[in-house]
Amino acid sequence: MSKRVLLIVYHSKSGSTERMARAVIQGAQDEELEGVAVVAKSAYQADASDLLQANAIILGTPENFGYMSGALKDFFDRTFYEVEGKIAPLPYTVFIKAGNDGTGALNAIRRIANGYPFVEAQEPLIVKGELTPADTEKCRVLGQTFAAALDLGIY
Repeated sequence: MSKRVLLIVYHSKSGSTERMARAVIQGAQDEELEGVAVVAKSAYQADASDLLQANAIILGTPENFGYMSGALKDFFDRTFYEVEGKIAPLPYTVFIKAGNDGTGALNAIRRIANGYPFVEAQEPLIVKGELTPADTEKCRVLGQTFAAALDLGIY
């Protein structure tokens, strides 16, 4: 049986979202999850071919001016028409490093995700303010839980 592909696409400028992404990746790569192949790329590196191979996706972004990062928006801009009508609905979740409340970024991602079509399969994780070890652990659990559900065929 071939592995199901979990695509993790994220952007970080200051490093906090990068630390969150590393924790999400670590959780998703849990050694007990033998049926999942994790492909993690920066929003600048990921492209339509990654989406065409994915069975699920996790998106990560800092909150910039109450919105997602320009890099994540660029990923959406570069891939939408290239995959339109070519992918089945993909389960997704989101992690956001927020300076404010993260809702503007989350709402924008949700609007765009509906058009792909992506289906929100797990509650998003929004970390406000400074990133703590407890927050990093929540990121690890998010990745592990999402990958486990993919591995079990829940989505």
